[in-house]
Amino acid sequence: MADKNTKVLSKLIIHAFEKNDFKKEVDSFTTPINPETFTKTSHIELDTSRGHGQPGTDPRYKSTAPEELKIEFILDGTKTMEGYLDSLKTMEVSDQIQAFTDCVQFDGKIHRPRFLIVRWGSEVKFPCVLSHLEINYSLFKANGDPLRAKISASFIKYETEAAIFAANHISSPDLTHQRIARGGDRLDLLTYEIYDDSVYFLQVARANDLTSPRNLKAGTALFFPPIDKNEA
Repeated sequence: MADKNTKVLSKLIIHAFEKNDFKKEVDSFTTPINPETFTKTSHIELDTSRGHGQPGTDPRYKSTAPEELKIEFILDGTKTMEGYLDSLKTMEVSDQIQAFTDCVQFDGKIHRPRFLIVRWGSEVKFPCVLSHLEINYSLFKANGDPLRAKISASFIKYETEAAIFAANHISSPDLTHQRIARGGDRLDLLTYEIYDDSVYFLQVARANDLTSPRNLKAGTALFFPPIDKNEA
């Protein structure tokens, strides 16, 4: 999906937060290939019961269930898919799945699924929690290791004032973010992913005492602080 402001084709990103105030981002996952479609579902619960011997029904409103977002995307290990995200291209499919599940699933520190924001372009900014995950393996190496998997994930909207505000300001330079570098990550690209502008990457490098910002070591914890917009 292209951002309507920049017209640049953007990847779908899932941002994970430590608490339901959505102030401290602790992880993220970028889909290596964008979903072909996504589905939003709203469900209104009605009482359709009727009295004995009465024809027809007069459905009465009971409640409205939270909105649901469903996405499906591919994780591939063949290294043949055009446009595949560089930071995941060299990873085994099992490791890619682990990176995804680490981001979205149960967090032992808070004893519940993580609080998330699913962001894609300028149209999808969805604060939520994971409600259903299905992994379908379809291609394998000779030793049985997976070479391709289809991820089907459903998310229930988490609709509070703080969640909605955070979703609408997810790329704000005034917020704090945290990342764990993976193999192939570049600081300028991570900076662009978070702030929608790579010009701040030197500020991020200084905040993390990085002497060589272009060579990130996998596993490095990176802190993305509020940015001084007047300093490039």
